[in-house]
Amino acid sequence: MKKSNKAIICAAVSGNMTTKDNNPNVPYTPEEFAEEAHRCQEEGAAIIHFHAKDMESGIGTMDVDANRTVFEAIKERCPDLIINISTGAVFSTTEERVKPIEVIKPDMASFNTSSMNFAFVDYKSGQVHMEAIYKNTFEDMVKWAKAMKAAGTRPEFEIFDAGGINSLKILDKQEGLFNHPMNFQFVYGIAGGMSFDPMLHLSMANILPEGSTFSVCGVGPQQYPAAFMSLITGGHVRVGLEDNVRLPDRSLAKGSWDQVIWARELAKTSTRDVASPDEARAILGLPAP
Repeated sequence: MKKSNKAIICAAVSGNMTTKDNNPNVPYTPEEFAEEAHRCQEEGAAIIHFHAKDMESGIGTMDVDANRTVFEAIKERCPDLIINISTGAVFSTTEERVKPIEVIKPDMASFNTSSMNFAFVDYKSGQVHMEAIYKNTFEDMVKWAKAMKAAGTRPEFEIFDAGGINSLKILDKQEGLFNHPMNFQFVYGIAGGMSFDPMLHLSMANILPEGSTFSVCGVGPQQYPAAFMSLITGGHVRVGLEDNVRLPDRSLAKGSWDQVIWARELAKTSTRDVASPDEARAILGLPAP
């Protein structure tokens, strides 16, 4: 595990299923994405992660043109930011999910590491809605790894449970499939995935490949404790309206930048300085823009 006193803040500004009905500050248009990215960077974010949006439904889309226009708008407004494009789309094919990466060639892209049950859940009643299998097989992962390497895009390995780490360790034995350092993100709070637990977090951090970095994202109320735990154990943090439309006091966030502010202050409380985009590139092993 690679540790740095600099804490990287990623702002996940949209989300596949998060819409303006959930929070009116979720960006849809390229202009809204660019403005949100700019405000996040001003408050301390080094990485912007996004799902391009279908303008009518507000649901995420893997359409190449939609992703490209958002990417270009952010890049023009914030040329030194690290841009991370999502490949997480439960109802899209393997090929559809990686196509924007092959064409746009962003700095980073999410890389999902295990198949899982996916659903919307009412946690009060236990009722399950819109159930599906989120397919991320070994075959899929090999295809994505080769495509991302050809594009010069660094994978961010999304860990929904500890088995995802083991899957990557197996695939990493294939010579040249992955570049190092490997960059992981522990995802807490997805129905069908793992919930945040301090001991589980420590266990996973301790079994990562040598030299790896890790970050966390926590869905809903799990966002804050997961962020704090990551910061005090040498990791990094993702916040934003994709994961939680509210602040720790449960008030509606004015934007992802509003969450970046509390993440920045939490880093200071944890005696960590916030990394600039250039410093984040050095920590993650990314080339200069």
